[in-house]
Amino acid sequence: MTDSIHSEKFLILDYGSQYTQIIARRVRESGSYCEIHPWSMDDQAIRDFRPLGIILSGGHRSVYDPGAPDLRPAVLNLGVPVLGICYGMHLLARACGGQVDPSGKREYGGADIRMDGPASHRSPLLTDWLGTAGLKVWMSHGDHVVRVPPGFVATAVSQGGLLAAIESVSRPVFGVQFHPEVDHTENGAVLIDRFVRGICGAHGLWTATGFIDYEIEALRAKVGSDHVVLGLSGGVDSAVTAALAHRALGQQLTCIFVDNGLLRLHEGEEVMATFARHMGVRVLSVQAQDRFLGRLAGVTDPEIKRRMIGHTFIEVFEEEAAKIPGVRWLGQGTIYPDVIESAGGKTGVATNIKSHHNVGGLPERMGLKLLEPLRELFKDEVRRVGLELGLPREMVFRHPFPGPGLGVRILGEVRKDFADMLRQADHIYMEELRLAGHYEKIAQAFAVFLPVKSVGVMGDGRTYEYVVALRAVATRDYMTADWYPMPVELLKKISNRIINEVQGINRVAYDITSKPPGTIEWE
Repeated sequence: MTDSIHSEKFLILDYGSQYTQIIARRVRESGSYCEIHPWSMDDQAIRDFRPLGIILSGGHRSVYDPGAPDLRPAVLNLGVPVLGICYGMHLLARACGGQVDPSGKREYGGADIRMDGPASHRSPLLTDWLGTAGLKVWMSHGDHVVRVPPGFVATAVSQGGLLAAIESVSRPVFGVQFHPEVDHTENGAVLIDRFVRGICGAHGLWTATGFIDYEIEALRAKVGSDHVVLGLSGGVDSAVTAALAHRALGQQLTCIFVDNGLLRLHEGEEVMATFARHMGVRVLSVQAQDRFLGRLAGVTDPEIKRRMIGHTFIEVFEEEAAKIPGVRWLGQGTIYPDVIESAGGKTGVATNIKSHHNVGGLPERMGLKLLEPLRELFKDEVRRVGLELGLPREMVFRHPFPGPGLGVRILGEVRKDFADMLRQADHIYMEELRLAGHYEKIAQAFAVFLPVKSVGVMGDGRTYEYVVALRAVATRDYMTADWYPMPVELLKKISNRIINEVQGINRVAYDITSKPPGTIEWE
């Protein structure tokens, strides 16, 4: 089996930065495979990984703190190019004989930097990228390099007079104080591409077509003549997993679609039309609305709702899968951010905000082996693979939908009448966003049902009905998000339609909370 898409690998060592996943996405966008591992990865594992280059992330600690994350000797001993970002730059400076101290001039947010250093030195990383006019970058640090290590030169300085970049004059070792991975740094992706392709010599082998060919071969070799069962939810990840597995395995794959009564309007019909009728995928549609809604009666705590929906799904899925002969594998739409978050505790920086929607323990309960063909991909890569596989654009670019569905978009108790009202309101919202050309400009949009009533007036009569809130955010990584500046006339049109067309709702609000301090979903 050819392994060309993985033959040029980059290693990202995570020191606890909130931006580490974005670094990985930028490397992937440059056309190279990469993996994130904890900073504590041992030297032999680093050598066995055989990276083409290594990137050290930022972090919230100070390198001189007792017990602070350190730099493994293999990083510099391997002889491959190294790029340290923020905390990563401090580690390189200290390990090579420089000095890092607290700064009286902390830099947070936007900052201007310009080229610095001896005229005789031409930086392979910054020259032409930074230029004579300088650039605006994103800073987030309270420490700085006060003494450049022997054999290194300063290559950039901030408007505050602090070192913004250093590099070795004899080895491909570079440190930048700013964060090139974030959108706030001008042409930051270009800088990472320069490191990946220009300095490390990568050829851009990581493509959607190459990934599909590789995974089809891998799936066939792994599964053999066994049968695979997969839970199809209608979301992007499970849809692409199903399309890829079907391309590789054909009728050895059976998908189970469970209608739990918490889906979007017409979702069941759309899934069956796309997969069963148009693509020839074997799909079992299970109507389990009464069971789910019955279990949720009277439950208001969001974490209990999530667990109850997950446990009920396992029950239904097990019952249906037991009817299929020869099943040995369970397909699942796990993607790379899920893998990173699941391993987050290894770095000591993960915080549990809410339970993940993936159903854990299902393979062990059913005695099945797990199949996760998308576990190496970020969401944008999943979408590119989906398009390449021929899935409809409207399905591939559908906004994220939580595993518990409308169960966590109905605040408090989940009832069928609440779900029906929310389904209709959400459908109107999405329809108007598409008609106005805003849907694909927004990362995620949805309606939330609030179990409170307010007084209204319709015609000549008084109403006392429910409220929905509209949410829309702009984000690339879903780790931070800004509320979307929806045009007032569009909001007015959406509100009027919901109030006029959805019986039981008489008030519409628009959520202008960013993340942080809020989360994207309400529960």
